[in-house]
Order: sequence, then structure tokens, then C-alpha cells
Amino acid sequence: MTLNIYADRMSQPSRAIIIFCKANGIEFEENKVEIFKREHKKPEYLEINPMGQVPSIAHGEFKLFESHAILSYLACAFPGVADNWYPADLRKRAKINSVLDWHHSNLRRGAGGVNSNFCIYIPVFTSYDKHHAVLNNVSLGMSCKSALACTTYVLHTVLAPFLGLPQNPIEAAEAEKLFTSSLLKLESIWLKGEGNFLLGGSRPSIADISLVCEIMEFELLDENDCKRLLSPHKKVLQWIEDTRIATSPHFDEVHAVLFKAKARFSKQSTGANNEAGSSIKAMLSSTL
Repeated sequence: MTLNIYADRMSQPSRAIIIFCKANGIEFEENKVEIFKREHKKPEYLEINPMGQVPSIAHGEFKLFESHAILSYLACAFPGVADNWYPADLRKRAKINSVLDWHHSNLRRGAGGVNSNFCIYIPVFTSYDKHHAVLNNVSLGMSCKSALACTTYVLHTVLAPFLGLPQNPIEAAEAEKLFTSSLLKLESIWLKGEGNFLLGGSRPSIADISLVCEIMEFELLDENDCKRLLSPHKKVLQWIEDTRIATSPHFDEVHAVLFKAKARFSKQSTGANNEAGSSIKAMLSSTL
């Protein structure tokens, strides 16, 4: 029975599912759903996921969307998956579910008022008519409809000046506060214990790969900003590295699209955009 994954690798949850499958030797066919081209809104894709978001899977006749549901299903459906990913023990499994639920209301929760229809890689990969996109409210489907805290911060500190979109340093500041608070809770609660992974585990779970892929979105920031936000959280940085190593070489291979995006954006954002970028960051600093 063929497993089809419908994904856009610029989507954090899409990356998590692809890495999980590769790390566990699960054979699958990757079907690219390019969000910017609105392929997630095509009738044939809406038959798989009527929400019009990525990622989704089709395992034979069975179709499923929402990344955490997909990860838990895959961990149970394929007998070769090691128990650490989603333990058979009911209580251990419930603990992992608690992390995943927390994730949606913290790391993935966006500040109010952000246009969640924008995805942070628009200006990096495509020639883009920003005015057309704004006027027609381009719907870009991620698995979580609310704007992400990471995305909110990146949008208002880096991309808004570049795109000529309205800038809101207050929302960026709120997103940063939420993200920083989430990192502190990661260190004090979820990464508490002797193991290197969430819930004190000695090996990664589906929660580890989901949360790490989320935080990796900050790779799109410039080096100084990324360092400022993440360097105080040594335990988080080590956990990210441990997860990368545990899923090597697949982690870097799947994230290559993100690294490529960062390189392209860094090149394009020099010159005329520097002045605008400095302005919004100064406004953000005063708000914080």
C-alpha cells in the first residue's frame, strides 16, 4: 500500500513528516504542493484535504491531514518505527500528546491581527506581485491557520519592509515575547530531565521533530537577530543539535530548502531594503 505525502518543504510541519519517514525507513512518494502557486486550492488536492492546507497524506484509500495526527498515525501504522517515537505505553504517549497540544497554543500561536495568509518565503523563491497578492488576499495553506509566532516576528522585522507591506512593531514585539516565553518553558518544563530530548527521553519522539522544525524557521533571520533570540537558551540549542544528529543525514537534507531561502533572501535584502529594515528593527526595539 503506497504512502503519498503531499507537502511543501518550506512548511515546518511538512518537513517534520518527511524527516520522520526518512529517519524510520518508511517508503513514500513525495507530492509537491507549491503553496505560492495555489496548488493547495486545486480541486484535486481539496479531495485529499478539504481544508486546503499542507501537509496531508494518502495511505491507500485512507486520507489524513493535520501534521500531529499524521505523525501519530505513521508511528502506529508502520511496525518498523521504534517505540521512542510514539510509545505503546499509554501514559508515555499521553505525555507526548500534551507536548504537541502545548505546541499549538505556544510556539505555533500567532499574535492577533496578522494576516495569516502570508507565508514568510514569498519574496525568497518567486517573482512576486505584492500588490496583486494583497488585493486578492492570497491564501497560503499551512497546517495551522493562525499566524505563527515565528512567522509573525520574521514578517514584521525582515519581510514587511522588503515587501512594502504595512509594518506593525507591536505585533512583532508580542510575537517575540511569546516565542521567548515558549523557549523558557521548553527549558524549564519539557526539557527537564536526564535525557537529551523532550520529557527527559534518551531518544527523540514525534514531539521533538515537530517542535524543532518549528524553531528552525528562525534560520531565515539574519545571523545577529537569530543569535540574539536563541543564544541565551543553551539547552534548547543543544536539543536542536541532538535532534539533528539523531535524524542525520535527513534533517539537513530536508532543511536544505530553508538554508537556500536564507541565502537568497540575504542577497536580495541588501541595498535599498537595508534602510527600511533598520527602521522597523529600531521601532521594534523601542516597543520592547
